[in-house]
Amino acid sequence: MRTLWQDLRHVARTLRSSEQIVLGPTDRLRSKWTRRRIKWSRRPGRIIFWPFICVLLYGFVIEPMRLVMRKTTITLPACPAEFRDLRVTVFSDLHVGPPHITLARLRHIVEKANATEADLILMPGDFVETPLGWRMAEPEEIAAELKRLRAKAGVFATLGNHDWWYNSNRVRRALEKEGVRVLDNQAVKIERQGKTFWLAGFADAWAGHPNIEETLRQITDDAPVIAFTHNPEIFPRIPARVALTIAGHTHGGQIWLPFIGRPVIRDWHYPIGHIIEGGRHLFVTPGIGTSICPVRLGVPPEISLLTIK
Repeated sequence: MRTLWQDLRHVARTLRSSEQIVLGPTDRLRSKWTRRRIKWSRRPGRIIFWPFICVLLYGFVIEPMRLVMRKTTITLPACPAEFRDLRVTVFSDLHVGPPHITLARLRHIVEKANATEADLILMPGDFVETPLGWRMAEPEEIAAELKRLRAKAGVFATLGNHDWWYNSNRVRRALEKEGVRVLDNQAVKIERQGKTFWLAGFADAWAGHPNIEETLRQITDDAPVIAFTHNPEIFPRIPARVALTIAGHTHGGQIWLPFIGRPVIRDWHYPIGHIIEGGRHLFVTPGIGTSICPVRLGVPPEISLLTIK
């Protein structure tokens, strides 16, 4: 009896052994997939990490080096004949200096602006960047590049908060020495195709002292008015006498994200583009350079070409 029992146990061990031999590849395959699942279970960090690195690379390196030409048609009600088909090229917030806006790149920007063949070129401030520990471009170097700008009715500028913080007198002297007219609470008469209109430049709201009333008192007739300034936050104070106000300063927030918007300037009233408020028109250009953080994401550097209809 004991011998029979031992024989049965021997047969069972043999069967188990043969079963393992038959099922071994399946077991190995199952084991392989199990290891792969474990490996993939450790990859969420990688799945998040690499797209994050790509976004950083694009925002800090690629997009700030782009330059788009965006055309905008602004239709003014009962548009004065002086403004019909007026072409105004606008770019602001150059913040010339490393890492993105070198003097060589500024030369390229000037060429692109000249290619628009505009009636007016307006630059609403922030030519320099307040130093952050590295050598920034000097106002004289910047002005030497901007002197090559050409427009049928002239090239004009206002100063931004960084220009004031740096040295407003020095920036202004450098620009005007090279033929760029700086309007700081000043108005000038522009002639175009035998007709005239006024261009008014208001000082920066943060660092300058904008005097809208005094500036508009310099206007001596009923010709229409275009105004420009660095910071658009003074727009509510600008009267309906001004047909169109142009500004910069916001950089469009430098970051725009789907479903989130512009987190840096979420609460700003006039972030970017053509805005109509109370029948008055404002255009805010997103600028070209960066400030504080050298990043642009969803807001590429822009030369804005406005056509008034």
